[in-house]
Amino acid sequence: QVQLVESGGGLVQPGGSLRLSCAASGSFFSINSMGWYRQAPGKERVLVAPVAGRFTISRDYAKNTVYLQMNSLEPEDAAVYYCNAKISLRWGQGSVNVWGQGTQVTVSS
Repeated sequence: QVQLVESGGGLVQPGGSLRLSCAASGSFFSINSMGWYRQAPGKERVLVAPVAGRFTISRDYAKNTVYLQMNSLEPEDAAVYYCNAKISLRWGQGSVNVWGQGTQVTVSS
């Protein structure tokens, strides 16, 4: 069983920073991609894309971990942030889509 565990969410003031982490664990052959999505109340879940100076996504391949560094946060960035990974469980098999449990980011003064 493959699991994605997220951490790093919380409450931050406008203009502040947060760093989210997502680590994959369990038995699998390879991680084909990892990334982040977010879902605000009443809205669809959307992909979080890199934004120069604000959102940076990085990977630690040795640790099977993906990070989301968020700077200059705005109230509009408040959402539940979900980690996503496309993982091959065995050699020669296609990817399965795996989601983390989500971590809440609140931006408020």
